[in-house]
Amino acid sequence: MNSLDLPKAPHETRVVVAMSGGVDSSVVAGLLKRQGYDVVGITLQLYDHGAATHRKGACCAGQDIHDARRVAEALGIPHYVLDYEDRFRESVIDRFAESYLAGETPIPCVECNRSIKFRDLLATARDLDADVLATGHYVASRPMPQGGRGLYRALDPARDQSYFLYATTAEQLDFLRFPLGELPKNETRRLAHELGLSVAEKADSQDICFVPQGRYADVIARLRPDAARAGDIVDLSGRVLGRHEGIVNYTVGQRRGLRLSIGEPLYVVRLEPDTARVIVGPREALATSRIRLTDVNWLSGTAPADLPVAVRVRSTREPRAASLTLDAAAGTAEIVLATPEDGVSPGQACVIYADDGPRAQVLGGGTIRRIDALQAGAAQAA
Repeated sequence: MNSLDLPKAPHETRVVVAMSGGVDSSVVAGLLKRQGYDVVGITLQLYDHGAATHRKGACCAGQDIHDARRVAEALGIPHYVLDYEDRFRESVIDRFAESYLAGETPIPCVECNRSIKFRDLLATARDLDADVLATGHYVASRPMPQGGRGLYRALDPARDQSYFLYATTAEQLDFLRFPLGELPKNETRRLAHELGLSVAEKADSQDICFVPQGRYADVIARLRPDAARAGDIVDLSGRVLGRHEGIVNYTVGQRRGLRLSIGEPLYVVRLEPDTARVIVGPREALATSRIRLTDVNWLSGTAPADLPVAVRVRSTREPRAASLTLDAAAGTAEIVLATPEDGVSPGQACVIYADDGPRAQVLGGGTIRRIDALQAGAAQAA
């Protein structure tokens, strides 16, 4: 077996590397080339090529495409740029806008991996007779004793991206490789210098790639200029406290920017797109113990039995103990958290792990559709 778990010599193994123009995917290409693999680089142009050309922290557009091309030239590997703007807009950006207008807090990176990188790009890699598709994600995959591959948290907990890959299918996972899963970020930077890559000190991508400076409302206003409507900001009892200019400016758990003079800190507890109301309350009203998931995906291809698990309800949080109950007929799952979580929002992902360990296996996950708060006031308002 070679280092990619394939029974072929490296020079007989064709690897397509998804090159975003950043340091991580560039190091993947450099390492595999150095190990003797037949490496082909592919960069996807996903959005707004001109406007993003000089924007710091972007990816898959503008300067990043030029950086990926320069790295490929320095490594001596073929490099192709594919225009996926239309697919990206339809599958990711439009869905992002619709979800926000529905009062949700979507994660476009999950949809990008599911619909663009691990579906369309993977198909292109197969068309190029590749044996595997490698990416710069910080996540680990390993062969399973029963066959297939399992997905695990990365060695570097600060860089672990397993939260964004829960929607990967078993078939996709068999074709994917993640060479950085066993490396800390500082080692990746060191290798970039050792390989002589021009992007060795390039800043990491920031925020959502097509949302400059994290201003979601600006993007949605451009995409759906007539969709946002003003409404009331109300407390848990329904008392009007103020006005807002559109629920797209708010997310569950938000405290800043409410512009209310109440004398006590208030947080966004819920968004109501039908009535255009923003519901606010004290921090304790955010506590959530029960979550309903839809669009559930299991990486093994089959649902596990009801059992104790660990879950992440946001990418920045560690997995927490929970119990899992499945409704196979409805294709949904219910999560009961052992310790209540704050700021759980519809539209976010809930990723399910086998345990809460630092190298835990990812079992699957789904989209949060309903949350049950602990506070009687919040439940009554709901």
